[in-house]
Amino acid sequence: MTILSENHDDVVIVSMGGKLDTATSAEAEAYLTNIVTGSGANKLLLNFDELKFISSAGLRVVLATTKKLKGMGGDLKLCHLSPIVKEVFDISGFSMIIKVYGTKDEALPTF
Repeated sequence: MTILSENHDDVVIVSMGGKLDTATSAEAEAYLTNIVTGSGANKLLLNFDELKFISSAGLRVVLATTKKLKGMGGDLKLCHLSPIVKEVFDISGFSMIIKVYGTKDEALPTF
C-alpha cells in the first residue's frame, strides 16, 4: 500500500494506492490518526485514485477517522473511487454517510 499526503489550503489530501485490507489497515489507521491528532487537521479528502481494493477492515479505518473528525467539528470526504471500491461503499451503505466525489476538484470547494 502507498500513502501520500499533501496540503491544499486547510484540507489535507491523503492519496492511497494498492489494497486497504487487513494487512494494511493498521498502517493506514496510524497514518490518518497521526494527521488528525498530530497536526490537528480536521478536513481530510481521501483520494482513492490508485486504490484497487478495500475490505471491511479498510472500511473500519475510514469510519473511525470520520468519527474522529466529526468529533473535532471536521469532515472527511472521498474522491476517485474505482468501480470496485465504489461498489463496496455502496453495498455497505458508507456512501450514504460519507460524501463521495468524482475528482479532487469537485470535492475541495465543498469543505
